[in-house]
Amino acid sequence: MRKSNSAQSTNKFIHAFLGLVFATVLIFCSDCLFINNTAFASPLKKQPIKALYIPLADHYAALVAYERYRTQMKYADFQLEQMKNWDLLRAYFQSGEADMAFAMSPLAMDMYHENPHFRWIGLMHRDGNALAINKILDKEIKLPERRQSRKPDKEVAAALKHAFLKTKKSIQIGMPHILSTHTVVLYHYLKEQGLRLGLSPSSETEIFAIAVPPAKSPTFIKRKNNRATPAAIEQSLPWVDIVETGGFGHIAWYSKDVLPSQYGHIECITLATNQALSTKFRATKEVMQYIHLAGQDIEQARHEGGEKMEVLVNIIQKHIKAHTRDAIIASLNPKLNVINYNHLNIDKPGLKLIMGLALNGGILKNAINIDTFADQRFVFTTSNNNQ
Repeated sequence: MRKSNSAQSTNKFIHAFLGLVFATVLIFCSDCLFINNTAFASPLKKQPIKALYIPLADHYAALVAYERYRTQMKYADFQLEQMKNWDLLRAYFQSGEADMAFAMSPLAMDMYHENPHFRWIGLMHRDGNALAINKILDKEIKLPERRQSRKPDKEVAAALKHAFLKTKKSIQIGMPHILSTHTVVLYHYLKEQGLRLGLSPSSETEIFAIAVPPAKSPTFIKRKNNRATPAAIEQSLPWVDIVETGGFGHIAWYSKDVLPSQYGHIECITLATNQALSTKFRATKEVMQYIHLAGQDIEQARHEGGEKMEVLVNIIQKHIKAHTRDAIIASLNPKLNVINYNHLNIDKPGLKLIMGLALNGGILKNAINIDTFADQRFVFTTSNNNQ
């Protein structure tokens, strides 16, 4: 009996000892595994965010965000792809091959009506387009020397009407796209002056809006000059500035004076696919946040000038070589203030104004639900963005 008790005690001791050894080994292995994982843990993998843009001053903030902040982004591998024209941008984005796109608001609304696979997440800029007339029309108008003094008055409309009566043909004005904010602005100006805007070649209106890719708009003006044909372009900056600084036309007025508002009218807006919002939300939001920050960098550079402005010019020309230094500086002239990168959060009343005018002018065929279109999760606060 005594021997049995001794054997039981020995077995218990052995089991306890083995249990202690096993637990110690398990803890040791776990610690080693933790240390190993910690030491060799890979950094957070960034998600690619491809954005489509057109070579315009409208999209300068994206270029600055790319060059200045993409290496600081924690979640996004920010990528930019330049499109040659708006139809190409539309087709590419609608195919789902990109995550974001910067598009003119009427075009974006038409795209949304066609295929609502994306949402509106913010603005790229405010104001930013102008009417530039060629030398033939310029002879009919005594434009003020100072650009600040050039307003959308009746003189420009009178010159357009006179050219129409003289030639018996609609005067062509080159737009970046028929579904553009530019067309909306021009329609509103002409209506206020008692003139009609035609959107098809068969129209017998004083003015005919013709689609001319932004980069080709200076050539369009030159060609009309060579043929002694009155014409104009309603385009984004700096293409209208290239016309003036190049000496083959003049800016007649700026869109900010046709559609005046507290912060500036809506033009290009930022779109993000539902897929990106669903699977890359943090990365998408990070890109948009840095675009807001880049907008403030542009505002600071344009007001301070000097080295900061030269750095900005270099960034822009790295991506858009056709934008001359003089045209960039003229476009961003703080005294003119004809484009700005403040207050880039969603602005529903501003978009409703553009949509209403576009519908009235036959530019847009269908209205959209702006509340559904807008993604209110994209709200950022900057020094000049407190809306």
